[in-house]
Amino acid sequence: MAFLSGIKVIEFSHMVMGPTIGLILGDMGADVIKIEPIEGDKTRNLLGSGAGYFAMYNRNKRSIRINLKSEAGHDAVMKLISEADVVIENFRAGALDKLALGYEDCRKVNSQVIYQSAKGFLEGHYKNRAALDEVAQMMGGLAYMTGPVGRPLRAGASVIDVTGGMFGVIGILGAIIDRNNGGPSAHLTASLFETTAFLVGQHIAQHAVTGQPAAPMPERISAWAVYDVFETADDHVFVGVVTDGQWVKFCKEFGFDDWANDESLADNRDRVLKRDEIIPEIRKRFSTMKAADLLARLESSGMPFAPIQRPEDLVEDPHLSVNGFYDLTLPGSDTDVSLPKLPFSVNGERLPLHRGIPESGADTDAVMQEIGMSDEEITELKEAGIIS
Repeated sequence: MAFLSGIKVIEFSHMVMGPTIGLILGDMGADVIKIEPIEGDKTRNLLGSGAGYFAMYNRNKRSIRINLKSEAGHDAVMKLISEADVVIENFRAGALDKLALGYEDCRKVNSQVIYQSAKGFLEGHYKNRAALDEVAQMMGGLAYMTGPVGRPLRAGASVIDVTGGMFGVIGILGAIIDRNNGGPSAHLTASLFETTAFLVGQHIAQHAVTGQPAAPMPERISAWAVYDVFETADDHVFVGVVTDGQWVKFCKEFGFDDWANDESLADNRDRVLKRDEIIPEIRKRFSTMKAADLLARLESSGMPFAPIQRPEDLVEDPHLSVNGFYDLTLPGSDTDVSLPKLPFSVNGERLPLHRGIPESGADTDAVMQEIGMSDEEITELKEAGIIS
């Protein structure tokens, strides 16, 4: 199952957004060649919250290390681009142009190339500003919506980098279809800031509909009376009751028979107005129950619910552990890791793993041979410090 078999992608990227684009294309079967600097991608060695970036976003790729500032290195990469379908880059504005690897440079050797730039901003006042996921979340209103009033808080994952990369892939797939139908080469740009604006669009619309600015999520007025995290005797559980039918089932399951028969609570809008009366009673009842017992009853009654899990818990999750992860080995070690697959299936099957996480420069020789270099030429370039 390789939708993009036969598609060759050249990736100039680091950190998260650009690598996410290459990851998705690679998972879908494209041959993704990651161009690393001669010393290797520095993302491989990040600490703290960045320590998982490379492992997560670089499977299903081949890696070559090459000095792009050298004439021979530049020539080799341009040969690769001349035979490629897609080029990805996510460096600062103008960085690849200075290396004669910008869109116009690539189009000179490949008139059909699809060139995807992953940037902080699209055309406009901020076009040349540097940006990061967190910058976009702060500027775009997402951090305001996530934290309590007066305490903006970035989301707990690189949601803008990843979502921006997804939009980048959508653009690439559209450009491939257009090209296959006789369309021209294309220079696409995906951005962090505009991605954030799109994600908070629902809150912009809410303001227009209600006349009131959207409150941050911790302060929001829920659309449903029961839609919250509840403390049990030994843990926390999220419970959502989002239909009138679920409300009746919920009341009967947990012994709130008077509520089930109360016509003034039959409609969700009325229940929301009485939320301050309903929620304390539910909290009182749930606080005496074991989380496992509560979860079992919620599942049997068909309620939306969730245990509160940490990321590392997902590896042992009984649902995901069936077929939700690839088993991979971290580069430069014997450490194994299970990492999530793309979140869709095809005819009930998940996409297969094509390649693991590449060692830095592991595929330099093979890729150079593919563009016609002899073993002697490869050795000479290595001795000159141009490839490794």
